[in-house]
This record gives sequence, structure tokens and C-alpha cells, in this order.
Amino acid sequence: MREALKNPPKLAPDTLRVIPLGGLGDVGRNMASFEVNGEILLVDCGVLFPDETHPGVDLILPGLHLLEGRLDRVVGLVLTHGHEDHIGAVPYLLRRRPDIPVFGSKLTLALVREKLKEHRLRGFDLREMREGSETTVGGFDLEFLAVNHSIPDALAVHIKTVAGNVLHTGDFKMDQLPLDGRLTDLRGFARIGEQGLDLFMVDSTNAETPGFTTLEKDIAPAMERVFSRASGRLIVACFASHVHRVQQVMDQAVKHGRKVCYVGRSMVRNMTIAAELGYLKVPGNTLIALDDLDKFADHEVVIISTGSQGEPLSALSRIANHEHPVITAGEGDMVLLASSLIPGNENSVYRVINGLVKNGVKVVHKGNALVHVSGHASSGELLYCYNLVQPRNVMPVHGEVRHLVANAELAVATGVRRKNAIVVEDGAVVDLRDGQARVVGRLECGYVFVDGVTVDAVGASELDDRRVLGEEGFISAIAVVNLHSGELVEGPIISARGFVGADGIFDDITAEVGDGLREALVEGADDTHQLQQVMRRRIGRWVSKKYRARPMIVPVVIAT
Repeated sequence: MREALKNPPKLAPDTLRVIPLGGLGDVGRNMASFEVNGEILLVDCGVLFPDETHPGVDLILPGLHLLEGRLDRVVGLVLTHGHEDHIGAVPYLLRRRPDIPVFGSKLTLALVREKLKEHRLRGFDLREMREGSETTVGGFDLEFLAVNHSIPDALAVHIKTVAGNVLHTGDFKMDQLPLDGRLTDLRGFARIGEQGLDLFMVDSTNAETPGFTTLEKDIAPAMERVFSRASGRLIVACFASHVHRVQQVMDQAVKHGRKVCYVGRSMVRNMTIAAELGYLKVPGNTLIALDDLDKFADHEVVIISTGSQGEPLSALSRIANHEHPVITAGEGDMVLLASSLIPGNENSVYRVINGLVKNGVKVVHKGNALVHVSGHASSGELLYCYNLVQPRNVMPVHGEVRHLVANAELAVATGVRRKNAIVVEDGAVVDLRDGQARVVGRLECGYVFVDGVTVDAVGASELDDRRVLGEEGFISAIAVVNLHSGELVEGPIISARGFVGADGIFDDITAEVGDGLREALVEGADDTHQLQQVMRRRIGRWVSKKYRARPMIVPVVIAT
């Protein structure tokens, strides 16, 4: 919900100020700032992946610009788990100040360490935490609790300050029979609730989903059927961080006598780290390299690939488009999409599915089989947590606005006062004092775009230009004038790209633009910018009236 307030007041002593810098309104770029008595603690630092409305953009960062001039106050960064939407922007933060202490679990920090190496960053300070760990950094006492999620080693964090205490769940669910035996620490949640919880910041992703999230183990029968029916090449696409899912595939591969081949740089990197740290159990003589794939028959191998979200350059997309240098998939082969659809990726995923089906591949996905379960708590689990913890104030996190609102309604249903169930978007300023959380202002927290090696160099106007170029094309017009004699020397020459391509379409407007330039010169125009505007207006009116189009118009006037 967009708050009308602006310019929050100066932070009072012994008051905790919470500002979401990302993740509230989008599923991605999760980050929050906690400030008390001049010290700042950050929780998570993730990225959002662009969609078709962000042409040319590689990544979208949280509102790091809101920390400009205040980075020296940051006493630490807490990472709840190792998914990209929670750790992907860490290099961009540490590039600004490398010595910020980073707290996280063993697996999370291992993934971050590799990411920092890729960005060639040094001098970073990574501090390993585990469930039950307690530490103090600045004015913040931190306690870490185990939570179950779709990646191992996820943690919730209990933040205690002089102004009050906060429990931030990170992403979590309450799988009662988890594959790794690591349960969400509900006893710890209850203990914190009994002590009195001032602010509960809760994962909202599945707040609209009734009941309880399906257990991870319940997808085993469907996966067994896929392996039993696969007579040719079998490709399993999943998130490159989903260690549990890869473990299930690995176990089925061994059972059915298939070797396993990882495809995709992030898949190879993450699963190598997970195996080295003991989170992934890889039986001996199971893994093979991509270069050795042709040494085995199709029915002897299962390929675990990236690309479950239809990313254009991913391994699966390249396979579907016959562009992969090694792997092909056709008649008699099977692809298993062992993942859910992230909102906004639907078109990309279905494009890949259609491409595979056109090639004769049988595609099994969540829509036609129970081959994936969510990593997030559904409404039944959230209700359970609210009743268990009984917080004074609630601030739903991680989700689109509809998820945040649904989560707040669950809190109200369990007895939280409606005014204490705070639904806000990124940039909202929430102050906690004397057990009461209030929205006191709002800061502009727009998208920060990464385009190649540049950060924040692309803005709304550049994206508008790219969208126009992509959807409407452009028209260029070049003319040469003599400003001293007031004559049109040459042109105008009008051409286009990505616009109507018929020969002679500019014949009429060329003469009209030329007449306009001559009139302007006779009237005393002595500036090339004025003459360019004449060209732009004439061409714009013509193309709008005749073609009802709005291409980008690029006029160039050369003065001699």
C-alpha cells in the first residue's frame, strides 16, 4: 500500500526504525534496514530478475541508494538463506564497503564467497552462524533459529534492541518430515512469543494458498513414475539452489541405473559446493562430465539442468531451440520441470515447453503432475505461527501486495489489532517504540538496474526508449543546411529500422519536411536544435495520422 507520508522525522533515541529496501511489492530483491541509536543492521541483500518490461537489464537491485552517506553506520548484514533473491546483491553492497560483517549459515556463506570471488572482491568479513547461535553486533543482539525451506541451512533471526525485539522469518515453511530432518524451530518461536514479541516479519509468498504446504517427500511417487516411464534421454530442470530436489533426482538416478550430468554453470557450482559441505550426498561413480555424455546411451543418463524459469540463455532454452552445443532432445525423450512458476515468468516457461513438445519431447511439470512443492508456508502454517507467537505488531514481507494483504488478514484473524498489522511497500519508514509500530514516512525506493558492468546508469527514460525501439522501431531524418545563407543544402534523407518497410513510404513526407525546414530558415531559425524539432514534429504528425504508430524519431541537422 503506497503511503502518502514523505520525509520521516528524525529518528528519536531508543527507537527502532525499519525500512524495507526491497521485497515488499515484488517477489525478489529482498532487503530490510534496521536502525537504532545511529547504528544500522541489514537483513538480506537480494536481486530481482527483470521481465519483458526491462529490456537489456541484467539484474534489479534493492534500494542501496538509500544507504548512501550512511554506510559507515552499518554494523552488519544478516543473510537468512542462499537464494539469489536474498544474496544476489551482496557483491554490489560490499563493493561500496567491503568490510561490512556478513552473518549467515555455512551453505549460505559458501555461496556468497563464490559470488564475491566472481566479482573479484577481497577483504570481506564472513561470519558463520548456525541454529542456536547468538552474537552481538553494535546495539543488536542476534539469535538464529532453524527454519525449513527449499534450500538447506535457512535461518530466521531474532533481533533484540533497546527499542524492542523483532523476529524475521526469512523464507520458511513447516515441513514436518523434511528430507534433511531439519525442522522449523517452533519451540524457539514459542519461547520468543512468551518473552513478548514486538514485531513479527513473516514470509507472505503463500499467504493466499489454503491449508498446509505439501511435504517434499510427497513428490517421490510422481518422480518415480517419471523415471520408470523414461525410455530415452531424461532431463530434469530445477532451481540451481534446490539441493533437496537434486538429491531426490540423484537417488532416483541411482535406483534406475542412470548416471547424473549437471548442465549450467550455476548448477555445477552450487551442487559442487553442496556436496563438498555435506548437504548433498553423491554416491560414488554417479556423476559424469558433460564432455563424457556421448559415451553413454540416452537411457543411461539423467541430465540435471538450469532453465526451469525459461531463461533465454539457460541450458534448457538452448536445448528447446536446438542451440545447445552438446545436448539435443527429441522424440522419445522426456523433460521434467521440477519447479514452480515465479510470477512474471509464465510466458517464458510456456515458450520453452512448447518448443520441447514441438520437438516430440514429453514434458512433465507441476501443471500435470505432483513434481514440485513450494518452499513457503501456506495460510494454515501462518495461522499456526501467529497463534504460537502472538506478536504485538506484524509486518508481512516477501511478496506482491496481494500476498502482503492476505498475510495481514491472517494475523488479524488470530487477534492482532488491525492497526498493528502493517502492510507497506518498499521505502516505507516504520518506527517501533514502546511496543507500538507506526508508519512515519516514506522514501523513494525505486529500482536500481544493472546493465552489463554499469549500475544505476539506466533509468526510466532509457527503458522507455528501449521499449519504443523494440515495439515501434525508429525513423531517422538527416538534413544539411547553411545557416548563414538560410538554405537547405541537402536532404532531408529519411530512413527507418523496425518500422513499415515498403519502398517509397517516405516520399510524401520527405517533401513536407523539406518545406518545413525552408520555412523555418526563412523565418530566421539559426539553431540546429530548432530545425531538428521542426523535422520531429512534421514526421511525428504524419506517422501518427497515417500509421497510428509512435516510433522513435531521430532528427539530425548538420550546419555548414
